Amino acid sequence: MKAIISGIVIAAIVAVGAAYVLDTRVQETVQVAFATGGVRL
Repeated sequence: MKAIISGIVIAAIVAVGAAYVLDTRVQETVQVAFATGGVRL
């Protein structure tokens, strides 16, 4: 039973960490991601 509970807790921590990294570091706004000379939005 301890293994199942600790696995759930670790999975939740990894999910929260991944969501934080994706929201703050990886994703960019459209204006930043497609800001080249040949692209017009």
